[in-house]
Amino acid sequence: MIDFACKKFDLDEVIKCVLGLAKSEYKLLKFLAENDTKFTTEELSKRLKLDKSTIQRSIKKLHEKNLVSRSQINQSVGGYVFLYKIKDKDNVRKVVSETVDNWISTLKKKLSDW
Repeated sequence: MIDFACKKFDLDEVIKCVLGLAKSEYKLLKFLAENDTKFTTEELSKRLKLDKSTIQRSIKKLHEKNLVSRSQINQSVGGYVFLYKIKDKDNVRKVVSETVDNWISTLKKKLSDW
């Protein structure tokens, strides 16, 4: 929790807001950030105890937002499986930090105009 005058802000909520993520998308991103390895959607579903379709929708959104990378493994019996990993944790931190800095700058400007 971040205590700011009359309101407390949960860091998870700030990150979720900055990145425009739903609860399940953020839960998935946080898990990938804490586990620096590649996972299939099935593994993610089991680890996070979320329905596979929820994982698939969430991972698709995270991939579209360029927050996770996807690699393909071809299986010997035919077909393939995708593996997912957080793309660049430092870049995510940078984006969140820059956005918060912009919020602060805007607040200061609005306050000076008040």
